[in-house]
Amino acid sequence: MKISVITVCYNSVATLQDTLESVLRQTCPDVEYIVVDGASKDGTRELIEKYAPKFSGRMKWISEPDQGIYDAMNKGIRMATGDVIGFLNSDDYYYDSNVVQDIVAAFEKNPEADAIHGNLNYINAQGKIVRTWIGSPYKQGSFQRGWMAAHPTFYCRHECFKRYGSFDLTISSAADFELMLRFIEKHHISTYYINRFFICMRTGGSSTSGIRAILRNGSQNKVAFRKN
Repeated sequence: MKISVITVCYNSVATLQDTLESVLRQTCPDVEYIVVDGASKDGTRELIEKYAPKFSGRMKWISEPDQGIYDAMNKGIRMATGDVIGFLNSDDYYYDSNVVQDIVAAFEKNPEADAIHGNLNYINAQGKIVRTWIGSPYKQGSFQRGWMAAHPTFYCRHECFKRYGSFDLTISSAADFELMLRFIEKHHISTYYINRFFICMRTGGSSTSGIRAILRNGSQNKVAFRKN
C-alpha cells in the first residue's frame, strides 16, 4: 500500500525541518511525500530544495502562490498517486517512526475501512505536551453531537477524494471539518479508529489560536452543516 503524505507550507522555515525529519524517520517503505509551498520568502523553499535529495526520489514539491492552506492541500491531492492520502502540517511532526507503518497495518487488517484516524498531542514552543485529543470510533449522527476526527490523523483512501471531492474553499477555516462531515456523515464512508498517537501538533496555528478562532470555526461549522 502506497501512502501519500502531503505537507503544505508558507514561510515555515522555523518549524518545517522537524516535519521533514519526522517523515524521513518513518519505517514505512512506500511513502510518497508531497510538499506544496505557497511561494515562501523566508528560506522555506531553500530548505525544501536541501531536503529533497534525502528522499531518494520519493518527494514531489512545488512552490507557487496559492489561495490559502486548503487550496494548497487540493493541489497536493491532485499531485498524489498513493492508495491513501494524509496530511502533515508544516508545524507538526509524527509522534514516532512507526506511525505510517501502523496506519498501513490498520488498513490491511481492516480492508473495508475507507479511513483511519487516531490521537494527537498539542505541544507548546518548548515541545511540551499541553493538551491531548483522544479520538473515538464514529457512530451515525456523531457530528451533530460534537464529534469529529482529528484531521491531522485522518488518513483516507484516494478513491474517496475522487468520488466525493476535495476541500471546499468557500468554508475558510472549517474546510477540514466540512470534508470529513461530507465523507463520513453524508456519504457514509467506513472509518476505523486506532487508539494510538499519530501527531504532535504545535499550538498557535490557524485553528488553535484562541477564542476568536473557536468562534470563527463554530460559525464555519454551521455553514458546513447547512451545505451537507
